[in-house]
Amino acid sequence: MDIFLQQLINGLVLGSIYALVALGYTMVYGVLGLINFAHGEVLMVGALTALSAVTALLGVNPDLHGAILLTVGLLAAVPVCVALSWTIERVAYRPLRNAPRLAPLITAIGVSIVLQTLAMIIWGRNYHIFPQTLSPEPITLLLFPATAQMDYERSVSVTPIQVLIVVGAAALMLGLTYLINKTRLGKAMRATAESPEIASLMGINPNTVISATFVIGAALAGVAGVMVAANYSIAHFYMGFLPGLKAFTAAVVGGIGNIYGAMLGGLLLGIVESLGAGYLGQLTGGFLGSNYQDIFAFAVLILVLTLRPSGILGEKVSDRA
Repeated sequence: MDIFLQQLINGLVLGSIYALVALGYTMVYGVLGLINFAHGEVLMVGALTALSAVTALLGVNPDLHGAILLTVGLLAAVPVCVALSWTIERVAYRPLRNAPRLAPLITAIGVSIVLQTLAMIIWGRNYHIFPQTLSPEPITLLLFPATAQMDYERSVSVTPIQVLIVVGAAALMLGLTYLINKTRLGKAMRATAESPEIASLMGINPNTVISATFVIGAALAGVAGVMVAANYSIAHFYMGFLPGLKAFTAAVVGGIGNIYGAMLGGLLLGIVESLGAGYLGQLTGGFLGSNYQDIFAFAVLILVLTLRPSGILGEKVSDRA
């Protein structure tokens, strides 16, 4: 039971990151009908930008508290990711808005490769150690004390950065839900998703709404990038590819274009992957280890596409799709 609960906690941490990135995919697809395959690279740029900011700050004052370093990293990463995504939308996607659907898809893959190459040129090909921001000491949560029938206690552990990831991701998802449902921008986004042409007749500028959608998704990806780097203490130019692919999988599993589906899909995918990593060795008699955990993410994708192609909560697309 303690192993199961430990893996469940790990899955919530991983799923929170997937959910944040999946929201960027699903918002852009819901409004524009576009799969932005460069979104994972925005996560990577956020992580490496935070790494540069934190490293520079440590060079000035090595004794700064980890919370300050993490805050500075976030404050550096989010604006860079926002500016990058806004530029990508204006330069790469907007001219192709009325082109055949295959053109922006190929462009998105091209932008992804360009960003990886630029990151490799700027930060190098090697893996970088992300400085320790919060205490690595785990917080032990006692579930059941030792008894006469059970001579050892059952407990799970969680690190401060993992707590911050789950709490922070939940706060950001709640904030996004409020923005979509209660603000004028959110209403404009929903109207543009229904029909950009009719929305423009009602005084809404679809270009502004689409740019705002990219910007919001990029901000969430930037936060997720810093979370990944801080949690695993690693950052490199290729780190956005696999999380981006899994986040896209999460968006499809939940229902592409549906923000609630992205949140649910991300959490479910993280939990399935974590539980799979914990029990894969037992299930296969030691033939496969936890390093094959990626199997579960894409197996879930195949299963959902086979049984329910619209996703768990259903698909929402714009009239452009």
